[in-house]
Amino acid sequence: MHDEHDETVEVRDVPARHRFEVVVGGEVAGFARYRIEGGDVAFLHTEVDDAYEGKGLGSRLVGEALQQVADRGAGVLPYCPFVRAYLQQHRDLVQLVPAGRRAEFDLQRSA
Repeated sequence: MHDEHDETVEVRDVPARHRFEVVVGGEVAGFARYRIEGGDVAFLHTEVDDAYEGKGLGSRLVGEALQQVADRGAGVLPYCPFVRAYLQQHRDLVQLVPAGRRAEFDLQRSA
């Protein structure tokens, strides 16, 4: 048996599979599937394997995936409810969603 605290966690984009993956100790623990819409990354579905539930990997996956998208200068379209909820909790990242599309995802900036 191995200690999960000694395992490295990595979030990587796998364009050939149209998803970001969170990898724990060399094993894919979850993914966020996407498609490219124009210059934006549309997140469709996020999933973490049951064996890794409750370890914060979903939030880490989405947070790092959003950062990678931001670093590329692309926008985010959060069709996935988990990604949308993450953005609602991290209001500083709402700017990644194109201004004209924020209402569609119920992400208007509050005053």
